Amino acid sequence: MFTRLLTRLGYERRSTNQAPGGDSYWQDFAALRTGPVNPQTAQGVAAVYACVAAISETVSTLPLHLYRDTGESREKARSHPLYKVLHDQPNPEQTAMEYRELATAEVLLTGNHFSRIVRGSDGQVRELWPLANVQVLRLANGRLAYEYTDRAGKLVRLLDHEVLHLRHRIGPDGVLGLSPIAVARGVIELAQSEQEHGTATFRHGARLAGVLETAQVLKPEQKQALKESWANQYGGASNSGRTAVLEAGLTYKPISMSLEDAEWIEARKFNVAEVARLFRVPPVIVGAMESANYSNSVELNRQFVTLTLRRWLSMWEGGIASKCLTEAGRRTYFVEHSVEGLLRGDSTTRAAFYASGIHAGWLKPSEARELENLPPIEGIDDQTTGNPAVSTTPAKPYPSKRFPTPQPPTGATT
Repeated sequence: MFTRLLTRLGYERRSTNQAPGGDSYWQDFAALRTGPVNPQTAQGVAAVYACVAAISETVSTLPLHLYRDTGESREKARSHPLYKVLHDQPNPEQTAMEYRELATAEVLLTGNHFSRIVRGSDGQVRELWPLANVQVLRLANGRLAYEYTDRAGKLVRLLDHEVLHLRHRIGPDGVLGLSPIAVARGVIELAQSEQEHGTATFRHGARLAGVLETAQVLKPEQKQALKESWANQYGGASNSGRTAVLEAGLTYKPISMSLEDAEWIEARKFNVAEVARLFRVPPVIVGAMESANYSNSVELNRQFVTLTLRRWLSMWEGGIASKCLTEAGRRTYFVEHSVEGLLRGDSTTRAAFYASGIHAGWLKPSEARELENLPPIEGIDDQTTGNPAVSTTPAKPYPSKRFPTPQPPTGATT
C-alpha cells in the first residue's frame, strides 16, 4: 500500500530501460507482425481458427470458482469480491465468459495477454480490464512496468502488481511469452500457400494452365488480343466446363499438374493435422474425423482436457493467485476450474462411476445429484450405503438344463 501511495503521488523512481533481450529481440517480433504470418492472417486458416476457438471457448465456459480452505474441507467464497469478478463479470462491459475467451485467444495467437487490475479501497480486486499494445519495461529496481496508451491518447505506466499478465511459454528474455504462430510460422505459411493455390485454381475455373501454340508469327498486339479473348471466354469459375473452339491452327497444351496429381486434397488434410499438433489439439476436436469412431470419442474428449486444456487452466489459476490474491490471501483462498462436466463421459459411464463411489462409501448420493445438476432430495444420504447386508437364508438351487438337479429314485423315501 505504501508503494502504491508513492506511485500515485509521483515519487516512484522508474527508468525506461527495456526488458532484457535487446533491440534485436523486439525487431524480430516487429518483423513478424508485418510479415505474411501474423495473428490476423493466421486466423484465415480454418485449422488455426478452429484450434484457437476450441481452446478459448472451452476454457471460458468452464466454471471458475474462488474457494476458501477451511482446514477440513473447502467451500465457495461467494462473499469475496474476487468471486464475482471471476465468475460473473470482470468489468461493466464484458461477461466473465467473454473476457476469458478474449484473453485465452490472445495468448494463443500472440503469446501474451495484459489486463489492468482495478482495486477497491480495501485492496481487493474489483475489475479487470483488457489492455492492447502494451510495452513491457524493466525498472531500475528490477521490477517490471507496463506502458500503454489509453483511449484519450495518454501514455499510462503501471507496475507489475497492477497488471494481470498471462503468457504462453516464456521466451529468452524471461518476461514475454512466445506465440505458437511465431515459433512455427512455416506451418501456417504452408497452409496459407495451399489455401491460396486452391482459391486461385477454382477462381480460374479449376482449369489447367497451358499455352496456345501456332505455326504463324503473331505480332505483339495479336498476342495480347488472343490472350484477352481466351481469358474472357474460358477463364473464371462461371466459364468452367465450356468447350474451347480453336482456329487459325491454334493448339492448346497444358503445362501444369492437376490438383489430383499434386495431391492437393491430401496435403490440405496433412496441414490440418500439423496445425492441430502445433496447438496440441486432437484433430477430432477441430473436425478432422479420419481417426474418430464411436469407441474412442470419449477417450479423445478426455485427452483434450488432460493434455490440451490442463496447461491453459493452470495458466489462469496461477496468474490469478499470483496477481489478484495477496500472500496472506493465498493461504486461505485458491482458484480452481470445474472440469467434471467434460470428464464424466456418457450416461452409462457416469452411472457406473456414481454407483461405485456410493457403494464404496467415498461419494454421497446428494453429491452425485449435485454433479448431475439435479435438485436435492431430503434425507437421501440417511439411507443405508456401502456393502449390502449378507443374507443368511440359504439360496435355492437354480435349475440348470446342462446340470439338472439330481432327483430321488422312484419309490425311495425322501
